[in-house]
Amino acid sequence: MQDVDQYQDDEEAEINLTPMLDVVFIMLIFFIVTAVFVKDPGVEVSRPSAVTAITPDRGSIFVAVTANNEIWVDQRSVGADGVRAAIERLLAENPEGGVVIQADNGAANEFVINVMDAARAIGIEDVTIAAAVP
Repeated sequence: MQDVDQYQDDEEAEINLTPMLDVVFIMLIFFIVTAVFVKDPGVEVSRPSAVTAITPDRGSIFVAVTANNEIWVDQRSVGADGVRAAIERLLAENPEGGVVIQADNGAANEFVINVMDAARAIGIEDVTIAAAVP
């Protein structure tokens, strides 16, 4: 008789983890859906320094212009003709995002202006040029 009572006590002491796992999975799904995915341009550039540089609040589309005047978007080298299409594709993924241009010290102004024009032609008003803090 004592074995049966001990067996029943052991069963009553178990903790059901199923509701906790359900909550964890729901939280995981919530964070994945609400996360902002930042698209890195895929190349490092030597940005000019500015004393008044600030960190933008929004900016999820990063475009890099290298010293060789190559334009990189989303870890791919795109030409001056393909930059608009690449920005449109990333804007479709995140309509609230702005464009941050990371231009190298040796990049020609013409290529930086082309990226700015492409972003503004799509309708993006939040275009920022990245600078390093000295």
